[in-house]
Amino acid sequence: MTGPEQAPAGIDPSVPSVARMYDYLLGGKDNFASDREAAAQIIKLSPNAREVAQTNRAFLGRAVHAVAGTGIDQFLDIGTGLPTQENVHQVAARVSPGSRVVYVDYDPIVLVHARALLAETADTVVVAGDMREPKAILDHPDVTGHLDFGRPLAVILVAVLHFIPDDDQAQTIVRTIRESLPSGSHLIISHVTAGELGDDVVGEGRDVYRKTSSGNVTPRTREQIARFFDGLEMMEPGLVSVTDWRPDTAPLDPALAGPGGADILCGVGRVL
Repeated sequence: MTGPEQAPAGIDPSVPSVARMYDYLLGGKDNFASDREAAAQIIKLSPNAREVAQTNRAFLGRAVHAVAGTGIDQFLDIGTGLPTQENVHQVAARVSPGSRVVYVDYDPIVLVHARALLAETADTVVVAGDMREPKAILDHPDVTGHLDFGRPLAVILVAVLHFIPDDDQAQTIVRTIRESLPSGSHLIISHVTAGELGDDVVGEGRDVYRKTSSGNVTPRTREQIARFFDGLEMMEPGLVSVTDWRPDTAPLDPALAGPGGADILCGVGRVL
């Protein structure tokens, strides 16, 4: 995207989108000037922002691979973001061919791109939905028609819960989803934490996100993030930085590394 003239109807390109900012941080091209400017402000505050985005994305791929390796062949990805390399359906299909995937997002641009990419992929569907209304997602006919909730599945909430400012609401979202899942299902979650950033810098970062379509970002402590996994059996190595969750041998591009800043904690929990 290079200008307002390419924005779909109903999209204001002057308002940054967290999905498009993330796309920019990952090196994508599906973003507007407002997204790049907002992302640049975040990089200034947290110089490792590109590194964190890349390692979070890599965690998603490794987690899907690990869960698919246990026999899971159904995935519900809530807040999927713009399609990029190594999407959930691609990773899952390599381990378990025929895996069924539902992508859920409320951003119109994400939906347009995802539906175009997946138009001829019968095992994958795209649904408009908002994680703030988890019951509506779980009851959506396209979700229930594509996934069998009588069998184990994996629900993905990667780098989205920090856009829910109220801790009780965030916990309720996860609990509602968790209680709908049969035994043997998995929850894949990652969430931003302040890391090395002080309160003043965190406040400036939240000011940047207040101008986006999501309206806020709320870093949480390790203890708060751990609560999302209450009652679940954690996959090794438990709740750790995205850098440390079963890292592979591929080195991170050193050009992406900054002197420090925010971090993302992640984990995979199994429903008992």
